[in-house]
Amino acid sequence: MDIKQTAPKLNPLINTQQVDLMDRPQLIADFNLVRSETERLCAPLVTEDYMVQTMPDVSPPKWHLAHVSWFFETFLLGKYAKDYKVFHPAFDYLFNSYYVQHGKPFLRPKRGLLSRPTVAEVYDYRAHVDQAIRQLIETCSEEDLPILRDLIILGLNHEQQHQELLYTDILHIFSENPLCPAYKPLPISEAPKASELKWVEVEGGLVEIGHKGEGFAYDNESPNHQFFLKDFKLASRPVSNADFMAFIDDGGYQRPEFWFSEGWATVNERSWDKPMYWEKQDGKWMHMTLHGQQAVNPDAPACHISHFEAAAYAAWAGKRLPTEFEWEHASGLIEQDTNGQWPGNLLDPGTEKPLITRAGTPTAEPLQQMFGDVWEWTSSPYTGYPGYKPAKGAIGEYNGKFMSKQLVLRGGSFVTPRNHIRASYRNFFYSPDRWQFTGLRLADDAD
Repeated sequence: MDIKQTAPKLNPLINTQQVDLMDRPQLIADFNLVRSETERLCAPLVTEDYMVQTMPDVSPPKWHLAHVSWFFETFLLGKYAKDYKVFHPAFDYLFNSYYVQHGKPFLRPKRGLLSRPTVAEVYDYRAHVDQAIRQLIETCSEEDLPILRDLIILGLNHEQQHQELLYTDILHIFSENPLCPAYKPLPISEAPKASELKWVEVEGGLVEIGHKGEGFAYDNESPNHQFFLKDFKLASRPVSNADFMAFIDDGGYQRPEFWFSEGWATVNERSWDKPMYWEKQDGKWMHMTLHGQQAVNPDAPACHISHFEAAAYAAWAGKRLPTEFEWEHASGLIEQDTNGQWPGNLLDPGTEKPLITRAGTPTAEPLQQMFGDVWEWTSSPYTGYPGYKPAKGAIGEYNGKFMSKQLVLRGGSFVTPRNHIRASYRNFFYSPDRWQFTGLRLADDAD
């Protein structure tokens, strides 16, 4: 069934900053809120959990906690706070992620070897930085406040990115443990079946892409520019586990005709025959989740799918992945709430899992779950928009240096903070990556 829809030529963007700060007390309040949320996220962990690094892409929780503090210390306190005393001189090296213009970063694959500083010392480091930032906000000059505010907002969004990374890394850490520990108890199970997949026709034309207007956005979301799209169709919901099971049952992982050459080589080198974290027990699909090992719900969105797998599934289904420009333009069909935020299953401490797409819900009809649940792969390479220029200095390394051999994902996941996502947000990962909460939505050309 097709539904004809016309997206606006200019996509409405949410009030992208969550911390839309005009005064010092509000800036301090939002700083405290984001910083405390990171520590709330880590509350279920025990000391031993903070140390583990299960693969080079995974960072120990302790490192995340320290690195986001390093960001504030390096780019704010070290430059703008008079008489600031660093917590420990070695931390500038240990917790530098990749800013080579600032200094030499500690090797990423060796982060799990850092038994010291202790977890307690890292929390002391956070408290030290927090107090200094609050003091800086209270005492800085009116002249310095605008630049400090912009850097703090960037730092808070950076920390929200690491909150999502903490969830993904904790899951990978727990998945390597034969005890299959749960990060949290399982939420209430859902009984409904997934809604029927429909095709939503979207009118193209000359559309505007990228961030425009007030509020925070990363530099890779700009400049706003015009882009021509042909009419296209987008699936009403993400691909479900049941959909993906059909691909597996039809020998999808054994049929090279559906795979990119590099993807086919990856499948064989890594012996892939199912999504990450899936395994069969007594003929039933099980998978590792933040709530321990659970039965795969066939009606929930498929998750932990690489770009290679997403593209292969689309080829098997006789469809394709959307471009990031189609995805952003189509998101204009979705109405924001009264707070200027997008509807969907985004970070909620009581859920923390992909939810079933339900017919008739107010969340994103006719396009459901565009925001939240799973990041959706697109076919678009991660490159700069026309006229893009990264900022000068080390802070310019935030996004621009990664614009090579990566693909764009859109929409956020169930562990993306609700006030962090927007229509123009561009996430990016390499094609084989699948430890993130990634899935897919099908697209097709218009009839």
